[in-house]
Amino acid sequence: MKRLTLSLVCVALSLSACAQDGPPSVAAKPGAKATAPAKEPKAIEPFIKSGTPEARARDAVRRINTQIPIDYIGAAPFPGFRAVVAGGQLVYISDDGKYLVQGNASNTLTGEDLGAATMNAVRRKLVATIPEKDRIVFAPPNPKYTVSIFTDVECGYCRKFHGQIAEVNKQGIAVEYLAFPRMGLGSPDHQKMIDVWCAADRKKALTDAKNDRPVPKKTCTNPVTMEYDVGQRVGLTGTPMILAADGTTLGGYLSPQQLRAALDKLAAGKAVGRSNATEPSTGRGGAGAR
Repeated sequence: MKRLTLSLVCVALSLSACAQDGPPSVAAKPGAKATAPAKEPKAIEPFIKSGTPEARARDAVRRINTQIPIDYIGAAPFPGFRAVVAGGQLVYISDDGKYLVQGNASNTLTGEDLGAATMNAVRRKLVATIPEKDRIVFAPPNPKYTVSIFTDVECGYCRKFHGQIAEVNKQGIAVEYLAFPRMGLGSPDHQKMIDVWCAADRKKALTDAKNDRPVPKKTCTNPVTMEYDVGQRVGLTGTPMILAADGTTLGGYLSPQQLRAALDKLAAGKAVGRSNATEPSTGRGGAGAR
């Protein structure tokens, strides 16, 4: 799956001039014996009524990319535009479907990021589609906070974070790991994550894999491909990606103390920064592909 990427020349210009000549390339698929993936979350398109600004916004996106999933179309926080979330990116499309604006929209008086609430809601709903049984959970008794983390077994920052998981739990934070093989579907990295998610003891297997200890090869019905797809659709560009329960992204690696402080600030209604300590997704068709 490709993200909705446009050159700056196309921003706020007629969308017909930006359309692709042909369909985008499709991400590499894993071998049939290696995985039987869970179903991916459905996009919203079947529920859009024709002849509406939402339908015109959808059609505008389709002129650019015929395959990208559209996870949200609704009124923009300013008149004359629809807000659209497609492939993990928020863009604004004019109600006549002719113009597209790409980038953050801010209130110049308050400094508020006008797209944050929309993206948080989309991320929250997408993560909620992943069944509890398909998450690898490290939790203390009665946690104060729960975070969802898209992780990769080869990623250095992911390994650093997991090496501190006991301290994270001591901070009152439960961690729900979701699979994101950042080298792409069909890669050796992908197979390693299938081995982990198919293991009888997933927590031990994940810890072993992140410490270069062998994990027995397994084949089973598993959620790795589905979770990878969700990772792309929430806007992941590198691992780890830490999401608070309300869908706010805290970015990449944070120490246990930094993570607790960020969650406390969020709970108090304060703005939080975003960590850039991630390793980029480099798989074909992945969130980091261009």
